[in-house]
Amino acid sequence: MASPARLIAVLDDEPDFRRAMTRLLTSYGYEAAAFANAQALLAAVSTRRFDCILLDLHMPGVTGFDVLAALRARPQSPPVIVVSGHDDPDYGRRALDLEAFAWQRKPVRAPDLVKAIERACADA
Repeated sequence: MASPARLIAVLDDEPDFRRAMTRLLTSYGYEAAAFANAQALLAAVSTRRFDCILLDLHMPGVTGFDVLAALRARPQSPPVIVVSGHDDPDYGRRALDLEAFAWQRKPVRAPDLVKAIERACADA
């Protein structure tokens, strides 16, 4: 019996990026769930088990840093890979300090992102 596809959440306020990530993840055999805002993702985390979360940092309202902190306050939170268009090393360090599994810069390279997801899911 084949193992079920890993469920990856994508949180980004940019619809084009969410759509692109959903297509990319599906093409690699993952199941993807896309969220436009932090509140929707955090509500879903309460009822669904995600194997990994792809998280944008800069969104209106609740930021990715806020989401990381909220996820880490929960027991058994999934690994988080931060995907950001901002190339500020301080953002990367801050995300890793909040226990992000990895940091990827937009535009993402599909093979690098998939390797990070595979490592994150294996370590979880």
